[in-house]
Amino acid sequence: MKVLVLGSGGREHALVWKLRQSPRVKKLYCAPGNGGIAQDAECVAADLKSLDSLVQLASRLNPAVTLVGPELPLTLGVVDEFQRRGWPVFGPTRAAAQLESSKSFAKEFMQRHRIPTAKYSVCNSKEELQEALKLFHPPMVVKADGLAAGKGVVIAQSKDEAQRTAEEMLSGKVLGGAGSRVVLEECLEGEELSFLVISDGERVAPLVASQDHKRVFDDDQGPNTGGMGAYSTDQVVDGQMRDWLVTHVARPVIDGMRAEGAAYKGILYCGIMMTARGPMVLEFNCRFGDPETQPILMRLESDLLEAIEASIQGRVSDGDFRWAPDPAVCVVMASGGYPGAFEAGKLIAGIEEADRVQGVKVFHAGTNRRDGSYYTSGGRVLGVTARGKDLPDAVERAYDAVMKVRFDGMHYRKDIAARGLKHLRAGK
Repeated sequence: MKVLVLGSGGREHALVWKLRQSPRVKKLYCAPGNGGIAQDAECVAADLKSLDSLVQLASRLNPAVTLVGPELPLTLGVVDEFQRRGWPVFGPTRAAAQLESSKSFAKEFMQRHRIPTAKYSVCNSKEELQEALKLFHPPMVVKADGLAAGKGVVIAQSKDEAQRTAEEMLSGKVLGGAGSRVVLEECLEGEELSFLVISDGERVAPLVASQDHKRVFDDDQGPNTGGMGAYSTDQVVDGQMRDWLVTHVARPVIDGMRAEGAAYKGILYCGIMMTARGPMVLEFNCRFGDPETQPILMRLESDLLEAIEASIQGRVSDGDFRWAPDPAVCVVMASGGYPGAFEAGKLIAGIEEADRVQGVKVFHAGTNRRDGSYYTSGGRVLGVTARGKDLPDAVERAYDAVMKVRFDGMHYRKDIAARGLKHLRAGK
């Protein structure tokens, strides 16, 4: 069958790479793709900001299944439009995707359905902001209500910083329309984890958990990014906690969305903070995470296409996934200056050498290919991902491969999975 993947980042490369392993996939397209994806699928031009462009593309290619990678097409209603035309598509509708596209909707939804989350206040103006600030003590979290590519969250250390940040968002000068409304939250303390489930609108099946590294520098310093690396191991979440998260977070979301007339199909990403008060939801994403998808799919041993079809056709079950016990680690290699301004067009050397390291796959996030060479084209450039017999082995393989890659100004964190390694040492 023919399969179409929408997107152009490291997440999409990992999805394409995994789908290629399905014996049922005979032709694989990615729109628009990138330099690395082009080695695993046929890349086709498309404007992910235009529903008309996506409809025309799918009409021409006639895929048996379309998989939506990034959030923007979901918020535009690509799933609604494809479903209206009877085209099989994987992902939530526009109404269901509000869980990601609107932080205020998500917080109010969680309050309605008693899903554990931080205390919050929604602000539409400077006047409302002034009143809301009286309810919180620093540090506090300032969130842009709309989509901001992982960069619309600031932890303010003082009320002055929170006010300044929120007013900049409200002005539209920093994040445009994404900041036309802001959410203030209490700052939760603990360890974060990414917990993903697949749903068919009624049933849910969990994926293996992972832990992301959002800050740009080691030791969780510097501004937030789309993600500088991630790792997945069975120690991130034990079986008892996995069941708790399904019962108290994932299922209430799916049941609540269905009750509110917006049945949720696809991947639900639950960003969780493990606090002293128990697990609490930080955010929802309505698609696979990036870079969490890379280590998660490195551990997947069953057919991804089968699970996607189960979601579309309404037959999700716990048997949809088989996982390797081996941990996996992804180290993101970024352009110098990311998440701020950066230069593109830098020649990349050593990718093939890194790919030859045992257990390693280099996923491309921001690359293009010209005259047989790869060049940088984005902030996050590569996701060097390794699977190993244990977490120290996976970390060592990933960084061995990272050391073989070179491009001008490259930056990466040197402490990916450090928290997992620390827990291992503490458990001995």
